[in-house]
Amino acid sequence: MTFLPTSRKELTAAGWSYVDIILFTGDAYIDHPSFGAAVIGRVLEAEGYRVAIVAQPNWQDDLRDFKKLGVPRFFFGVTSGSMDSMVNHYTANKRLRHNDAYTPEGKAGFRPDYATTVYSRILKELFPAVPVILGGIEASLRRLTHYDYWSGTLRPSILVESGADLLVYGMGERPIREIARRLASGEAVGQLQDIPQTARLVPHGALLPDDRLDLHPFDECVRSKRAFAANFAVVEREANKKEGAVRLAEAVHGGVNGGVVVVNPPYPMMTAAELDAVYDLPYTRTPHPRYRGKRIPAYEMIRHSVTIHRGCFGGCSFCTIAAHQGRFIVSRSEASILREVEAVTQMTDFKGYLSDIGGPSANMYGMHGRNEEACIRCRRNACTFPALCRNLDANHSRLLRLYSLVREHRSVKKAFISSGIRYDLFLTENGFSDADAQMYFEQLLQHHVSGRLKVAPEHTEEHVLKIMRKPSFALFETLKARFDAQNRKEALRLQLIPYFISAHPGCTERDMQQLSDRLRRLRLHPEQVQDFTPTPMTHASAIFYTGIDPETGQKLYVARRQEEKQRQKAYFF
Repeated sequence: MTFLPTSRKELTAAGWSYVDIILFTGDAYIDHPSFGAAVIGRVLEAEGYRVAIVAQPNWQDDLRDFKKLGVPRFFFGVTSGSMDSMVNHYTANKRLRHNDAYTPEGKAGFRPDYATTVYSRILKELFPAVPVILGGIEASLRRLTHYDYWSGTLRPSILVESGADLLVYGMGERPIREIARRLASGEAVGQLQDIPQTARLVPHGALLPDDRLDLHPFDECVRSKRAFAANFAVVEREANKKEGAVRLAEAVHGGVNGGVVVVNPPYPMMTAAELDAVYDLPYTRTPHPRYRGKRIPAYEMIRHSVTIHRGCFGGCSFCTIAAHQGRFIVSRSEASILREVEAVTQMTDFKGYLSDIGGPSANMYGMHGRNEEACIRCRRNACTFPALCRNLDANHSRLLRLYSLVREHRSVKKAFISSGIRYDLFLTENGFSDADAQMYFEQLLQHHVSGRLKVAPEHTEEHVLKIMRKPSFALFETLKARFDAQNRKEALRLQLIPYFISAHPGCTERDMQQLSDRLRRLRLHPEQVQDFTPTPMTHASAIFYTGIDPETGQKLYVARRQEEKQRQKAYFF
């Protein structure tokens, strides 16, 4: 297995006189399926294209990094990396971070603010005739008008500010293959108007598709917070549909890049076989040799981990996972997962311990609606809120079987579950939901927790939890009781580590005082705490900006000033 080329020297070594596609990323180049640029590169390579990667290009010098590999035959792909660059750079109180987990030695300063836009503008200036395709979470969640916490303003689609030709949202394997195929066949990028899961900027006056739903224009959203809230409600509703999402159109008036942003509906859900094929590609599973001897913190966290599914149906107000990966679960086959487990055990530094067998929510593997038609008709934003959907098959038997198969591997001493678990999938306030649920919890504690079980009740007060779309705190208290009982029974000496958020929309200082008092009574000392950070395209961020719940139109209290936010967070300590 070899890496995708990253330099002229590597192109020469590969015997390449040309490159079809060049990918630019704000992360270090780590050839592992947890990193988007590596996945897209391997997917395109499997289609027969010559793909090169430029990782963390210097945008402040003579721009040699943007020129060093020449001009690709088909397009440039651009991503900020695994995180939105502004979340990566700044804390919740807008202080500059001094580290970057996706950079060698964790050093900060190797990517710009608004990295996707900066990279795209440079490429369009240097090579105006070459298509630039945006992807990754920063582009995905900024595809339409969005609130940008760091500038304190509404911003138009990233297509307007970046000058890019096309945007891929969500998990991009299928749209990027189709884009590459059609550009390679000789079509111009302006002809790629019908590819699902893409967005484009259409000039004013151009013919628009008839089957579209017009959103309030960007300019109206700037004037009216209610217009923005109404837009968000539509966008979230369409993003959460299993089938039948409509094409969205949002006009942006004024400025040199004005036009209409048209967002095509997504592709249907991947099949398990399609997802398996992505994870079965020949990743080296290591950082590029140029980083030899340097530690990359994000890689250290996942090097011996295995992702078992995509998507999350939890629908938490503050979370972007469903908006990017989808609300419905696509699970890998046991065979594919076990092949990856085998690959991990063959790594030279593997000592017998898998750091994670998980996903966005570790225990959603294999879960789906019992009646598929009901899921297609469903318009809920979450399968877990306000109560667990009766159509949801939340049985843990498939997960139990998978865990057992992984434990049986001759080279695996322990397989830990480090991803978060949803305890509302196996618990009710009266106890376990069924026998498999109880077995799952018992086996989780016995075999798969490395000293600490991390869970996310997020808050204690009911009205705040409802805004968060989280279950009652009483359910967490049931979990704690069961956890303590199992600890005593098995003499496990495990710790339960709850995660909480302060200053979430709807949360007052009195709510934080109540939270502090309840945790004190339970003798809980929270270590995993976070001041709420509004990130693009979340329900909670729309509330933070507007003071309005987009679903209900109800006005809500929001702690916006840094002094208010800091006072709320102080109650944790």
